[in-house]
Amino acid sequence: MRLIPTLGLLAGLLLSPTLALDAADITGKGHRFFAADYDKHIMAIVGADGVIEWKRTMEGGCHDAWVQADGKILWTPSGDKIFEVDPKTDTQTLIYDAKKHGGVSEHVEIHAFHPHADGTITVFESGPKRVVEIDRSGKVLKTVSFAFLTGDPHHQTRNARKLENGNYLLALSAEAKLVEVDGSGTVVWECATGKECYSAIRLADGNTLIGGGHNRKVFEVDKTGKEVWSITHKELPGIKLGYVAQVQRLKNGNTVVINCHAGKGNPQIFEVDKAKTVVWSYHDFDNFGNSLPVGFVIDDAGAIR
Repeated sequence: MRLIPTLGLLAGLLLSPTLALDAADITGKGHRFFAADYDKHIMAIVGADGVIEWKRTMEGGCHDAWVQADGKILWTPSGDKIFEVDPKTDTQTLIYDAKKHGGVSEHVEIHAFHPHADGTITVFESGPKRVVEIDRSGKVLKTVSFAFLTGDPHHQTRNARKLENGNYLLALSAEAKLVEVDGSGTVVWECATGKECYSAIRLADGNTLIGGGHNRKVFEVDKTGKEVWSITHKELPGIKLGYVAQVQRLKNGNTVVINCHAGKGNPQIFEVDKAKTVVWSYHDFDNFGNSLPVGFVIDDAGAIR
């Protein structure tokens, strides 16, 4: 199940005035995409031509966000809350508060969450070391303890996803590895990543695509954890990788990479094919900054993220 709307549906929902800006440097055939940057403190939807169609000031940072089928945006400021923004009205609604709805009193950092077609949301809470399944009212339906987590709340986890089999796939910041955890909180698979990684998604063939974070690379591993494909720091002509954050596998097999903290000479977002040819890149340090960890294409219904 993928929560990525079609181009036509989303275009009809974005009613904010178009903000025509010509600062973006784009190569190749672009995509409509969402991005959130905590240098400039904005989240935005950008057209394939680089025109910002909608944007909103962002309170705090952002480590995860989703554009839903109805065009509304779920996001977390990486604290203890999840919000929903309606681009049609530019209004924001509180969906989940870990202390109010979840009943915890300790420090909480939500670096990842995963909405589903049935209306439920999987929330990954660093600090309490748990995953929480909630409904759209914020009611807690289920909790699973991740007692094995180590490190302070800011470094326990980064992005995480609920898998088709019901298990959870987590990128562990403090421990520099990926783990798959079942519904009882037991680790059933793990893969060392060398340095802190940011994100991981499970592909249809069972492989795992990894946003390498401080490894400064994108890589894919098979079911045994063996690396089968990668792009390293200086491998792409004219592009150096910084802190590789979110990744996305498009329906055509290409990979979208969020190239955070790479500096002004490098694109913040690019798309590469299996042969490691860059087919699209987006560079805009006027409207976005050097701290853009969240971004994804929203015009590809078959994409995995």
